[in-house]
Amino acid sequence: MKRSKAPDSTRAFEDALAAKPDGARYRLRLFITGTTPKCVRAIRNIRAICEANLPGRYDLEVIDIYQHPEQAMPEQIVVTPTLVKKLPLPFRRMIGDLSDNERVLIGLDIVRRSLPARAPKSEDGA
Repeated sequence: MKRSKAPDSTRAFEDALAAKPDGARYRLRLFITGTTPKCVRAIRNIRAICEANLPGRYDLEVIDIYQHPEQAMPEQIVVTPTLVKKLPLPFRRMIGDLSDNERVLIGLDIVRRSLPARAPKSEDGA
């Protein structure tokens, strides 16, 4: 039995998700607990990363869960600081002060993860 093709609208949606244009707008939420040193560093680091790599293409919402605990529950936040990437898809979470720029850029899908080069195998198997 032949399988029918997906409707054009479904195909267009899937293609749009796969394309991830460079001009995509990022929607980020950073959950913090007050002004702890780690939370202050996370705010500073994510703002610097966004300004350097996504100028004018991001919305960053900083949520202090001491002041707005009701916003932490739907996102299932159990530790802070936690960065949640809502858009573009896929949905991602990063925990910590976001000081590892390369890891944050990969996590936000701003740069692609490069695979380490494998050493060629020698003939003796070592």
